[in-house]
Amino acid sequence: MRGWLGSPPWREVDLWSLDLETSGLDPRVDDILSVGMVPIRAGSILWGERYYSLVRTSADHRPSIEAMRIHHILPEEADRAPELPEVLDEVLGRLANAAIVVHYGKLDLGFLQVVSKRLGRDWPRPAVVDTVKLLGRMTHLRRQLEPYAEAFPADLAAARRELGLPVHRHHHALYDALATAELMLVLADRLGAKRLRHLT
Repeated sequence: MRGWLGSPPWREVDLWSLDLETSGLDPRVDDILSVGMVPIRAGSILWGERYYSLVRTSADHRPSIEAMRIHHILPEEADRAPELPEVLDEVLGRLANAAIVVHYGKLDLGFLQVVSKRLGRDWPRPAVVDTVKLLGRMTHLRRQLEPYAEAFPADLAAARRELGLPVHRHHHALYDALATAELMLVLADRLGAKRLRHLT
């Protein structure tokens, strides 16, 4: 986050756990289908302030029925959804003075940066907490005690299972964002993180 001196305690930072569901893996040609965001403040998830939206795609980019089924999207819901500029403004407004929490952030951040540039929006460059990287640190700590121990899984559902978190609803942007937020809080505790730099 620009403008901060040093690294503040992470519990004093507004964090937004974010997940996107997309029609593919290439932000240059594929579309964002839905966005889920869950805030974390003072070490607590504020479910009541969550944000979720589908994104209406153009007629020639309509996602397949299979994609809609996987991502829990009904065709009539997609037809009523706001268009990408409106949804992007909601996302960027929340990230303006916050850090972002993602699971394997390269994909989601890539989409947001590409569409921000395409739509003439400034990307706010939030500090990024990637739970996949935190799982890598957990593996490093584990192997200091047991050099040949198995790595912590990078898959979101498998990582949650490994850490004793309950099963969650897969491939839904809001519930994946919640699952990522819960995972981040457990990992921050296990790693003894005090400041934001300990998570980024």
